[in-house]
Amino acid sequence: MLGTFQQSQLRIEIEASASAIRDSLLRPEQLQKWLWFQRLAEGMPEQLHSGLAFTSWTGPIAIRHQVEVATPVCLRFLLSQGVDGYHEWYWGEGWVQSSLAGVSLLPLNLAQTMSLLSLRQFLATKSA
Repeated sequence: MLGTFQQSQLRIEIEASASAIRDSLLRPEQLQKWLWFQRLAEGMPEQLHSGLAFTSWTGPIAIRHQVEVATPVCLRFLLSQGVDGYHEWYWGEGWVQSSLAGVSLLPLNLAQTMSLLSLRQFLATKSA
């Protein structure tokens, strides 16, 4: 894999319940609404679950996701192709935390920051 090793951990406050955050992360239909810069594969299940594998695209770059953990408070992807590493999410009442590490040519910290801000905006407009 070409690229550099990058890692980042971000945690933000979000005015949303833990269940609203959970649904926004574990339900592909909602995930696609706020993760606007990434296109998910067709035929996704109603909810992400351990063992599921799918591909997303950031422009022309494919990123394969293997769902390693999917619980009511945690989601962990093993990543390959455009990013070789992992992306892990934890959440609770009013907060979400994202940990990302991998080798890639993509600016992972920028994408992670955009994702968290987009999720916050999505949940704010959803509850308004």
